[in-house]
Amino acid sequence: MSSDVINSKKNNFDKRLKMLREDYQRLIDRKNEVLEKDNGVYKRYQYPVLTDEHIPIFWKYDLNFETNPYMMERMGVNCVFNPGAIELNNKICLVARVEGNDRKSFFAVAESESGIDGFHFLDYPVRMPETDDPDTNIYDMRLTKHEDGWIYGFFCSERKDKAAPAGDLSSAIAACGIARTKDLITWERMDDLITPSPQQRNVVLHPEFVQGKYALYTRPQDGFIDAGSGGGIGWGLSDSMEHAKIEEEQIVDDRQYHTIKELKNGQGPTPIRTAKGWLHIAHGVRNTAAGLRYVLYAFLSDLDEPWKVTHRPGGFFMAPKGEERIGDVSNVLFSNGMVAKENGEVFLYYASSDTRCHVATTTVDQLLDYVLNTPEDPLFTKACVEQRSELIKRNLDLIRGER
Repeated sequence: MSSDVINSKKNNFDKRLKMLREDYQRLIDRKNEVLEKDNGVYKRYQYPVLTDEHIPIFWKYDLNFETNPYMMERMGVNCVFNPGAIELNNKICLVARVEGNDRKSFFAVAESESGIDGFHFLDYPVRMPETDDPDTNIYDMRLTKHEDGWIYGFFCSERKDKAAPAGDLSSAIAACGIARTKDLITWERMDDLITPSPQQRNVVLHPEFVQGKYALYTRPQDGFIDAGSGGGIGWGLSDSMEHAKIEEEQIVDDRQYHTIKELKNGQGPTPIRTAKGWLHIAHGVRNTAAGLRYVLYAFLSDLDEPWKVTHRPGGFFMAPKGEERIGDVSNVLFSNGMVAKENGEVFLYYASSDTRCHVATTTVDQLLDYVLNTPEDPLFTKACVEQRSELIKRNLDLIRGER
């Protein structure tokens, strides 16, 4: 190959690399804007906080001209979603689920000073240790700063179902993986959680000891996808985290027919301690003619007995809107990360359609107002109409009194 051809290729290589770096920097530097319309409970933002385009160039491209003269993407990333969240060293840190083009998911830490923009990934993804039975896939980490001094990550560990019939390459077993860290960089892997349920997803560690034990929110289920006889969000206690085992699960928030959580539901982020009780964000799933619809809902549980739910606002707290409805798995909102700052601000991180990550901001006071004063779902149309009519009458009386 002539030197002219080589020089031409090198120039094209350099131009392409320069363009990629400039595009990436513009994305990282882009300011996020609050959307003007809101419902008084939380504020949405114009841009997602993490997407596949936030992945560093050097994670995807071979930057060596000799081995990649056309500057091709060698190891692509399909999507970035379902992040755990925590405040650490005066920054908001997200442990996001990154899915490569090969369908394998892994964890990666992105940090931001504002919590609403400027997120950038650390140089390397998380190197999560394996158990004796290696995970095929890991994803959807919940982060909990526990009073024992550790930061725990609870996540789904997926393995092929060894009991599946020959040729069945989709049947899987979901277990709860557990790891702990002090800095989100070095992780110590624990044994997977043992419970009476055949499979487990959406397990969350309560941040305080309860009755001298570790307390966990679980989601018992019979199959990898279907909850089956699993009744909703569970609760159980374990003597240790090194070998976590729940002997007995009780349901604290059950599924209900013809509601936003009739098919299944699961605890989202670690709940927030407030003066009125523990604030929870969860996801509810129902079936539709177009497939499953995932939304977020909220509830409050007792401060001293967190397994006792005291307030259940009816309906969804947040549902997919606009472009949030479109993605790899459409019509889905999912959250497993939330940060409550000392000043009362709350940053709720959620993913849309298994594709990208967003943030919504609110305050503890607003969330408490929402859960304490939003009526519970009465479960029947007639009762729902009467409930709404009472609100209408009160408002009309006020309006007429102002005339």
